[in-house]
Amino acid sequence: MTDTSLDRDLSEELRTGEPAVAHIVKTEPGESAAAKVLEARIMGTPLTALCGHVFVPSRDPKQLPVCQPCKEIYDMYRAVNDGLRDTPSD
Repeated sequence: MTDTSLDRDLSEELRTGEPAVAHIVKTEPGESAAAKVLEARIMGTPLTALCGHVFVPSRDPKQLPVCQPCKEIYDMYRAVNDGLRDTPSD
């Protein structure tokens, strides 16, 4: 069985070349996610999202819906790590 919603999402992203969702990137303790994304955007270096998607940031992530697999993984991290916020830091 083929998941047509996944096929639609991939074809939309490939057709426009623009991301359809904002991914959450993993950071090390004390590292700013916003700074990491900004540096990758300026330098054109790829980042790996929590969901495993590798991408070069090109748009303001606040203008996009959050990647559901990234959000689910972040929520799992929150469940086992005290001190994580409801949403990743900017």
